[in-house]
Amino acid sequence: MLSRREVLMMAPLSAAALRQSTRSRAGAAQPSTPVTFEVPAGACDCHTHVFGDPGRFPFTPNRTYTPESASVDEMRALHRALHTTRVVIVQPSVYGTDNACTVDAIKQLGPGARGIAVIDDQTPDTKLDEMDRDGIRGIRINLATAGQTDPELGRRRFDAAVTRIGRRKWHVQMYTQLSVIEAMQKQIAASPVPVVFDHFGGAQAAGGPTQRGFDVLLDLVRSGRAYVKVSAPYRGSTAAPDFADMGPLAKALIAANVRRILWGTDWPHPDTTPGRASIEISPLRQIDDGRVLNQFGSWASPSERKSILVDNPRELYGF
Repeated sequence: MLSRREVLMMAPLSAAALRQSTRSRAGAAQPSTPVTFEVPAGACDCHTHVFGDPGRFPFTPNRTYTPESASVDEMRALHRALHTTRVVIVQPSVYGTDNACTVDAIKQLGPGARGIAVIDDQTPDTKLDEMDRDGIRGIRINLATAGQTDPELGRRRFDAAVTRIGRRKWHVQMYTQLSVIEAMQKQIAASPVPVVFDHFGGAQAAGGPTQRGFDVLLDLVRSGRAYVKVSAPYRGSTAAPDFADMGPLAKALIAANVRRILWGTDWPHPDTTPGRASIEISPLRQIDDGRVLNQFGSWASPSERKSILVDNPRELYGF
């Protein structure tokens, strides 16, 4: 393990290497397939990330992967192609609890942008108040990227997040798997703040709607106790490039309670697959978000699309 002094000595070299890499990269993915349905006005992409210049926004030394950069201008191009006008920027794990890059992106994008932060017990309440003014609307608990599957850890972090939210109109967003959701069912159902699960709650297409834990997720959605993002279908699918095998899961969630479903791209599609050294640059996945949005359009009726793309985000994020 590197000492703190060694990490500090390496930081400038790492940042320079990252900048050099971004000059020759292909770039974050842009849609190559036109959207084939009428996207309702005010539609929101509820799950994105921005990876800025590492010289300005350094990554945390204990990250599990190192992404290529993905800029606000590239995000604007994405959403022009998708005909969406609102966005939620989610703090990625590579920045730890330094939310500067996420907040900077929200400020650049203006009133149509909101964000989700990552904090710890060292984050002062004054900082939370400042982030609230800057458009932050929730606290993210990311267990999946680090491979954490212990429900007890999830419970502790959940309770801490709820306490820190206090009276703010924020929610808890969790990236985890079905077994953790199943183990935390009672705690989630009793939560005094809204709860949002990323990426189909971790459900996998191969298991279908009968896989263990999915019934618990459906019950939480049906009762209105949790939201689920039908986002990043590629993370649970084996059917590239349009990931149609996630359809039964999406349709079951929508049928359970359309008012608790959100949609998001997960752009710029960071590859968090274990196997690389944490400081080795992990190329962004080249996902055709136009094709994926069209697939979402086949899972939902026009009225359901409006609820998922416009009404639900407006209520949850305060647009």
